Amino acid sequence: MTNHFIDYKNSDVIMMIGSNSAECHPMAMRWIERGRQTRGTKLIVVDPRFTKSAAGADIYAPLRPGTDIAFLLGMMNYAIENGLYQKEYVVNYTNASYLVSPDFKLEDGLFSGFTKSADGKVSYSTATWNYQKDGDAIKKDPTLENPNCVFQVLKRHVARYDISTVSKITGTPESVYRQACETFCSSGKPDKAGNVLYAMGITQHTYGSQNVRAIAMLQLLLGNIGIAGGGVNAQRGESNVQGSTDMAMLFHLLPGYLGMVDATKHTKLQDYIDKETPKTSFWSNTPKFFVSQLKAWFGAKATKANDYCFNWLPKLDGVDHSHVAIYQDMAAGKIKGMFAWGQNPLVGGPTVDAERKATENLNWLVVADVFETETAAFWKRPGANPANIKTEVFLLPAAFSYEKEGTVTNSGRWVQYRWKAVDPPGDAKSDLWIADRLFKAIRKKYEAGGKFPDPILNMVWNYDHAGEDEPDISKVALELNGYTVADGKALSTFGVLKDDGSTACGCWIYAGYWAVDPELKVVACKRRSRVDKSGLGLYPKWSFAWPVNRRIVYNRCAADPAGKPWDSSRALVSWDGAKWVNNDVADFNAAVSPDKTATGPFIMVPEGQGRLFGAAYGIRAGALKEGPVPEHYEPVESPVTNLASRQQNNPMVLRRKGAFDKVAATASPEFPYVLTTFRLIEHYQSGAVTRNSPWLVELMPEVFVEMSQTLAAQLKVKTGDTVEVSTARGQVKCKACVTPGISSLVINGRKVEIVGMPWHWGYQGLGSGESANVLTVSIGDANTQIPEYKACVCNIRKA
Repeated sequence: MTNHFIDYKNSDVIMMIGSNSAECHPMAMRWIERGRQTRGTKLIVVDPRFTKSAAGADIYAPLRPGTDIAFLLGMMNYAIENGLYQKEYVVNYTNASYLVSPDFKLEDGLFSGFTKSADGKVSYSTATWNYQKDGDAIKKDPTLENPNCVFQVLKRHVARYDISTVSKITGTPESVYRQACETFCSSGKPDKAGNVLYAMGITQHTYGSQNVRAIAMLQLLLGNIGIAGGGVNAQRGESNVQGSTDMAMLFHLLPGYLGMVDATKHTKLQDYIDKETPKTSFWSNTPKFFVSQLKAWFGAKATKANDYCFNWLPKLDGVDHSHVAIYQDMAAGKIKGMFAWGQNPLVGGPTVDAERKATENLNWLVVADVFETETAAFWKRPGANPANIKTEVFLLPAAFSYEKEGTVTNSGRWVQYRWKAVDPPGDAKSDLWIADRLFKAIRKKYEAGGKFPDPILNMVWNYDHAGEDEPDISKVALELNGYTVADGKALSTFGVLKDDGSTACGCWIYAGYWAVDPELKVVACKRRSRVDKSGLGLYPKWSFAWPVNRRIVYNRCAADPAGKPWDSSRALVSWDGAKWVNNDVADFNAAVSPDKTATGPFIMVPEGQGRLFGAAYGIRAGALKEGPVPEHYEPVESPVTNLASRQQNNPMVLRRKGAFDKVAATASPEFPYVLTTFRLIEHYQSGAVTRNSPWLVELMPEVFVEMSQTLAAQLKVKTGDTVEVSTARGQVKCKACVTPGISSLVINGRKVEIVGMPWHWGYQGLGSGESANVLTVSIGDANTQIPEYKACVCNIRKA
């Protein structure tokens, strides 16, 4: 998230797409409303359902699930055609002027370099997805007129997405779409700010990464990145989703978004440094971040002579280890044990019946949670025979969030310390306590020998709290923050990290969050000062925002190349002729003049400039697996053929095996309706907590399917009737909810019905019912492997 929740009050226009803040992120909605009250902020909601957010919007634009890219590319086309993009920003702060290989092209939905082998395997050669060079320098045309410059390439690409075509693909009425384009593109004026909010409705698709790229490109065109009231702002689904991501809860990352070590590429430390460190951008400091991380984990044992214990790290093996891949391997008997720690995958996973069956192959399962979840109770689920299930299940009672203390990192990257309100009941323990005891028990076993004991026996694990049962969380915090090895003093910034073993830091982006504020005399994440001299809601001494307490990233873009703010009333940084005068922590070298910072305001990418074209350019390149620019493809299950090209689906989509690869044919008469999933304010995630809360169960007792009044009339169904919803993967019985909040859409002249289901239910708790994820597909995004929860096809009949 480039900005933060409070900053929403500074926006002139907000587009909420694939997100429903009124129900899922109420604090975000609070600041949207503040903007509407104080500056007349316009709100556009783009969603298949007329949500609670849509009910408060100035413009509601319905669209068919899975057509966001067409919607966004059409908006870019509108901005370019009507001269509404911010040209000075685009020329100076993006790669619009870079010349692309003349051999780059798109033909019928496929970019140059695509090949399909005789056995059906597909791949892309990215040779043409690159810039033209003059020696080491990238060729540019600042006039943006060269036919091979990024701007002209993009202009041609989006020209196909005119208002009529977008309307035919998405189902958004032309008049509504034109109004949405006109309103949001008005933020392309230098003194205006437009903000895009997104969530799972954008990411949970077979092209979810390209959805997010399309949002970023639109915001770059309009000059909305790096400014107050602007940005690309992901709405996280829990209070610490951002924090868990920062700590590398994904298999391909190390904490702080360092790439995971891969045995197929990195045989020694120097291999990792050579292959993971770009020559430009702030990532050129990767050796400092990585070596300091190794020192944090292995302490005095990590020396230059032994590559700082590089070989003690676990390594990737070139195989997918994402969520669905794990269950696919489990089904094949390759996985013998699993920890489900604060997660309930047997409600939340896609094609969840197949995941439940796969779990039966485990020898053991450990569940750490506050209630006995569906995952913990899979062996006694409806239809299962416990006598035939060999899995030994351990249920560890865990403390709820208010029963433990520590930091949570919100969507806006604010790392805030949260104090314990009450003690946990009975034998329930904090996650830190469980992890501490577990590691100590494992290490004790290794003391008697083991296949590779060194990393277990020598890992830094010094979190004991004298006289206390609970580990000392401040010691964990210091390790994450970083310290100088010689004296153990907390680091105030990652700018002092070294690659010589003199600094230790568990997560470089958190450096400074545990350093003591000299004025307030508390560590930064515990600060609670309400002073905000900027008036923009930055509150620099309320908690700590990574990186280095910067509230809005890429903020050099908030001023023109000469350092003059685009809008003086929302100034983040400003050059007064002799020095920089800043309201926020500068995301550039504030010790030099504007001309030396204007050429590279995007310090985290090798080009130093925003990428309207994701070139295959060096390490940490912008190219995604299916192309350097987004292109509309249909969801892997769709009731219609692709109107944009003959390429029906994302060509690089990650297919699965067996039960995890069941997909209906395109335009299948057996499954004529589009199904999407959503969340309710009354329930939370898999419902493990809320379905054990009597007052919430009373408010929302059972699962249902929303359908339009026209579909209900066709099926002869009324609200409260029991219906069966079926897909190629399974069936769910639930109640019908007939509502004007969901409508059929006209797709290329044909009426298509859309239905929606919340997924919070399962077979445990006080309020039970089947999870909508019995119905969803396991096939996912080619880059992230996130499943396409948000779009599949189904049928409905009266039960």
